[in-house]
Amino acid sequence: MKRFENKVAIVTGAASGIGRATAIKFAEEGAKVVLADIGDFDSVKSEIPNPQSHIYLKCNIGERADVVNLIETTVKTFGSIDCAVNCAGIAGKISKPVHEYPEEDWLNQIQINLVGTWYCVKFQLEQMVKQGGGNIVCVSSAAGLVGQPENSSYAASKHGVNGLVKSAAIEYATQNIRINAICPTAIETPMIMHGRRKLAENPEALEAAKNHQRMKRMGHPEEVADVALWLCSDQSTFMTGHCMAVDGGAFA
Repeated sequence: MKRFENKVAIVTGAASGIGRATAIKFAEEGAKVVLADIGDFDSVKSEIPNPQSHIYLKCNIGERADVVNLIETTVKTFGSIDCAVNCAGIAGKISKPVHEYPEEDWLNQIQINLVGTWYCVKFQLEQMVKQGGGNIVCVSSAAGLVGQPENSSYAASKHGVNGLVKSAAIEYATQNIRINAICPTAIETPMIMHGRRKLAENPEALEAAKNHQRMKRMGHPEEVADVALWLCSDQSTFMTGHCMAVDGGAFA
């Protein structure tokens, strides 16, 4: 039997990168998946098993109403939320020291990455308390474990996500609800390859990113997705409140 047969999984940020890989793997493992993103789902629909069995919702996690609709639609359609992997987030557009960082960009990252993740966790927990259990994984970042010069808004948002995860894990530890975080380093996703450092266009920056990992390569979205599914599965039942580095040995 597949690990997530007859289970319902929400994946935010599911149109690309880690979220896309996670949604596909859940479907391969038998889950009914609710894919949420602001982007286009055509690419993931072409690869996900039984594409007609899943739900695809436009959702900006920074908007409370969108997240409420995501939860309500999931429960109305499938009856429960067994697993939720919150991958949606944005990277900074620019590199600036703290005193020069534009306020609008700072607040936007906090709104999406931290407040948006809080909306997801808040309403996922509300449903999981009602149904008597569930598993939540938040995709944070290595920038939530250490400082990241000239990217302070992103680092602050991800430190906040880790604090949220640890606090919620304690609060719901006796209610059959587990909450963990994943903290990846350099993963080959559109966000990192075409984002602030534009690794796809900058061979020197790409090489530096690879060299920061002890394995001397970028990680793959599927490698992070495997960890997310493991944390949602019955193979990790004594783990909660953990912020797990998926880092190719970078923090060893």
